[in-house]
Parts: sequence; C-alpha cells; structure tokens
Amino acid sequence: MTATDSAPAATAVVTPPLPAQAAPVTASGRRPDILPEPAGTLQRTLVAIFVAVPMLAIVAAVPVAWGWGLGWHDVIIGAVFYVISGLGISMGFHRYFTHGSFKSVRGLKIALAIAGSMALEGPVITWVADHRRHHKFSDKEGDPHSPWRFGNDWKALTKGLVFAHTGWLFDTEVTSVEKFCPDWLADRDVFRLDKAFPYLVAVSLLSPALIGGLWSMSWQGAVTAFFWASLVRVAFLHHVTWSINSICHTFGKEEFEVRDKSRNVSWLAILSFGESWHNLHHSDPTCARHGVLKGQIDIAARVIWACERLGLATDIRWPDEERLSSKQTGRLTGTARKLGSMTRRRAAQQES
Repeated sequence: MTATDSAPAATAVVTPPLPAQAAPVTASGRRPDILPEPAGTLQRTLVAIFVAVPMLAIVAAVPVAWGWGLGWHDVIIGAVFYVISGLGISMGFHRYFTHGSFKSVRGLKIALAIAGSMALEGPVITWVADHRRHHKFSDKEGDPHSPWRFGNDWKALTKGLVFAHTGWLFDTEVTSVEKFCPDWLADRDVFRLDKAFPYLVAVSLLSPALIGGLWSMSWQGAVTAFFWASLVRVAFLHHVTWSINSICHTFGKEEFEVRDKSRNVSWLAILSFGESWHNLHHSDPTCARHGVLKGQIDIAARVIWACERLGLATDIRWPDEERLSSKQTGRLTGTARKLGSMTRRRAAQQES
C-alpha cells in the first residue's frame, strides 16, 4: 500500500452531539454495564502513575536528546517494541479480541494478547470490555470516553477532548467484564494472560533495558534504553491510542455514514497502524481493514493479510464492496473514492 496525495485533508467538525440515550438500568436502579463498586483509590493512583511518569519522560526527552543519552541502539530497540506493542493493540486487542475481525490459531492468539499487554493500556479483557461498551453507546450517555459528553460549544468541547484523551482513565465507573466479555472470560489462555498483566508490564519495561545493556555491554546502555524504549515508547503509544478516542471523534473527514462523531484522520494513520481511519471502523466495526479507500495506509490490515497467507489467520472479514459503497457519503454527488486492495467484490462484478 502506498500513500496518495489525493487523501482528504483533515477538517474541523464541530457539530451538535447526537441526542443522548440513557443506558438501561436494572430494577434496582443499577446499570448492568457498570460494576456496583467504583474504582478504588489505589487503582486510580496506579493509573495516575502510569499516565504521569511516561508523560514526564516525554517532557524530559528533548533536553536529554539534545545533549547526550540517545543512540542508534535506543532508536532501534524503541522502534521494535513500539511496533510489537502497537500492533498488539491495533491488530490484537482491537480487531481480534474486541471485534472478531478474524480467527487465529492458538499461538497467534497468545502472541497478540502478550503484545497488546506490553502497551501498558490495561489487561486484555478489561481493554476489550471498555471498547465494546464504547461502541454500544458511542458518543451517547454510557460511552466511557466521548469528547461530546459536556456539550458542543468550544469550552465544553475543550473539556470533552481532555476527558476523552486522558480524563476518562480516572473515572470511578468500572465497565463490567462479565457483561461485555463472557467469551474471553471463558477462554483459559486469555483469562490467564489477563491475570498475568503485572508480569507482562515488567517484561515490557525491563526487556529494553536488558537488551540495551547487553548490546552496549554497559549500564549506561541499559539506562538509556529504559528511558527511550520503555518510558518514552510507552508514553508516545499511549497518546497515539488516546488520540483515537479524542481527535478521531472530533476532527477529520466523514467518508462513510455513521450514527456518531467518528472521523478519519490521515496524519495519524502510520503511527496508529491504521486505527485513525476511525470513521470507516464505526461504520463497519468488524471489518479487518479500516483504511479501505485507495491510498489509505493500514499497517495492521497488511499484517493480518500476511498472517492469512501463512495460515495463522482465517475467516477474515475483508471490506465488502457492495456494503461499503452503499455507505459512502460521496456516492450521491459522484465524489466517492475507489476502494483499495483486499476489497471483496461479487463474482458477477469480477466477471464483467
């Protein structure tokens, strides 16, 4: 896949939020999608540490890089761990575990759960539960991280963007994994990896330091690799992921019909492995390729395609031309763009 200059430029979209629809409640007045016990102080403190420490690392990155402490070892180790953990989120946590965009062999399933956990965005089942809840109530009451929750004027939207980006992580409401993830709770492999999250966090943070130290045969190499390939890498990936919640629900292009505010943001596509083609994703959530239009780069989709060729992934939900063409916003004006590779076309159309 190659980029194209014809990709639409991002434009601000500030329109009133859709009418709020209250999430259902039980006879006792409790919402079934939220656990009765709020998140505890310890849990929120740990979230604050994981958010604040990597952010401080990014702030310190510029003066550190300017004077000393950054070498090719750090860049290579950081890039490798960024790709592994980033694909673990995009291809694994999101497209496979949340939406079932494809089926995988057991080894790939385990590898994706480990890789996604190394992004330090939470245990796999918790991550999936939050995201399934997001789709159920997208940009309405019940959505855990909609930027439109406070209104549509500039003050409310600014507050909403901050909330959608990081503020929602400190919300006391805890999504019920029993309601949203009974499938993965019943999967022994995934359940065990979910419980092993603290150990996978340690692996994600300490492995770069170990590799850096052995590569350079020095403790300085271990320290700089920990700084760049652990702290900075994690913080950067966090903000890319959170940008899908905030930026991609506020700015960009609506190229497919949706019932929420999801938008396509081209400049985030490579860094997010294709996740920022968010408008298409909300139009067709189970589709394995999010950047379905010609020229839209979707790295995660290409890796899924490679896994299919290797026999590791099957039953892949590739884009369907007839279904997606009917959803394109430009079909009535004649400005609809062509669909890209991996699109499935009907046999009759192919013969003609």
